Amino acid sequence: MTQPRLTTVLDGLAFGEGPRWHNGRLWFSDMHAHRVMATTEDGVAEVICEVPDQPSGLGWDPHGNLLIVSMIDRRLVRLTADGSLAEVANLFDIAPWHCNDMVVSASGHAYIGNFGFDFDHGAKPHRTNIVRVGPDGAVSEAAGELGFPNGMVITPDGATLVVGESFGGVLTAFDIASDGSLSNRREWAKLEGAVPDGICLDAAGAIWIACPLTGRVLRIAEGGEVLDEISCGRGAFACMLGGDDRRTLFVCTAEGSNPAETVKTMTGRIEAARVDTPGAGLP
Repeated sequence: MTQPRLTTVLDGLAFGEGPRWHNGRLWFSDMHAHRVMATTEDGVAEVICEVPDQPSGLGWDPHGNLLIVSMIDRRLVRLTADGSLAEVANLFDIAPWHCNDMVVSASGHAYIGNFGFDFDHGAKPHRTNIVRVGPDGAVSEAAGELGFPNGMVITPDGATLVVGESFGGVLTAFDIASDGSLSNRREWAKLEGAVPDGICLDAAGAIWIACPLTGRVLRIAEGGEVLDEISCGRGAFACMLGGDDRRTLFVCTAEGSNPAETVKTMTGRIEAARVDTPGAGLP
């Protein structure tokens, strides 16, 4: 088992989430600072837009437009040419609590998870759903009875979606039909002692998961075998394979996840390590 070394790409963030490699840069949400950013591998960063109700999951539609999950008001929005945000879909009536991570298929179906309960104020956890927004903006429930659906990936053939259930300690897979609907729910991997947050897929079919409670990123084979592990020394909240060869594993790390503290300390980072197997699929 390898132990690649992490180096800091970018610091001075509140709380990084939703990293995506796109057009030669790492795009991500600085969630608690209410902004979407992009950075080069050598840390040259740009603020792309402000999202007042907290950005999370990111993706691009088939026309190349940036889609953003606006968490607190539970909307999917699109960044327009003039820099404003246009509503794609309102999810308030179908998502029980704050919306969160997202993956967008090549055909333009956006799959969006949500907390399911008032996580920040200690409400009793309960199971929730994944919401699908079609290319036409139609909203439907894609899957239910999930334990805090978080990071998601789609395989290169577009046939399978895998989601990390943070409060289930499991990676769960679904078949994706041509109309974007999900079926054939099954356990992809049971995770021992790991809480999956953000995830990404590699070309060997393994999934990297960020584990905030243990400060690690783990590379998991289908069935649950841990193939690689990287210790971060602080909370690891999301990860993405990128770089020109997609062999750079970017990790969003932070000292904690309480918004009241992260915006004061601004100690969030984007860190990175070189790995052997390149990224694949979406996001």
